[in-house]
Amino acid sequence: MTTASLRSAGYASLAVLLSCFVLFCASCSGIAEDERLIFVKPAQSARAVLIEDFTGQRCINCPNAALEIEKLKEQYGADTIIAVGIHSGPLAVFSRGAVLGLRTEEGDAYYEHWGIQQEPMGYINRRGNISTVDQWPTLVREAVQQPSDVALSLLSFLDEETRQLEITLQVINGTDIDGHVQVWITEDDITALQMMPDGTANPDYVHQHVFRKSVNGLWGDVYQAAAGDIDDLSFFCSLDEDWNIENLNVVAFIYTNEGVQQVTECSIDVLVDSF
Repeated sequence: MTTASLRSAGYASLAVLLSCFVLFCASCSGIAEDERLIFVKPAQSARAVLIEDFTGQRCINCPNAALEIEKLKEQYGADTIIAVGIHSGPLAVFSRGAVLGLRTEEGDAYYEHWGIQQEPMGYINRRGNISTVDQWPTLVREAVQQPSDVALSLLSFLDEETRQLEITLQVINGTDIDGHVQVWITEDDITALQMMPDGTANPDYVHQHVFRKSVNGLWGDVYQAAAGDIDDLSFFCSLDEDWNIENLNVVAFIYTNEGVQQVTECSIDVLVDSF
């Protein structure tokens, strides 16, 4: 399938999200031409939930947070619960020598900005306060019950030879938005050391949804839109040679001062030339 076909297939699904937005008045009504078009707000979308899981490889209770995330995914669906494991702070580990560490400088910046004092801690859709694991089920349940006025469609294409990634995000706005758009890269199925709740060190622990990098800066790009706007946004980045392409995902979300308005996730498609 060509790149154009992939893009068309990805955006075709957006049609079902748009309600009829043009009402035609009777031709003899005498209403001026520019008054015959009436905007009807697009239907609201089911809300996905972003869990920013602040974690570390030396944190003995962090595997319990990972288990809670898996429970929430099973309960609500993987498309609804989108988790990002942000290895950060003093309990996280940078790579050094033979030790594979998952800590990043960007993760540390988020850790410091949100004032994290212990791990595991989480932020649910960036609403309210940083929360402990026992609070997540309630906060997630409350979040999914609130439909969103923003719909997102995300595609990503990789040139495997150059490891250059192109990301396309379509945003359908059912309300005015004054906030930011953020795009992250995460990786699943990373085998690396992890301290366990019983105090032992597990060298074969499998880490999921690990934050790798931000594509568009620490806080993303300013994003402003009016109700009814449909925007196609493009982003580009290079992927680290050590990251497994098959396990990478792109996470994109729109957030304002009121929190995350919508979040979505997609895997990475490798471009194949068509002859």
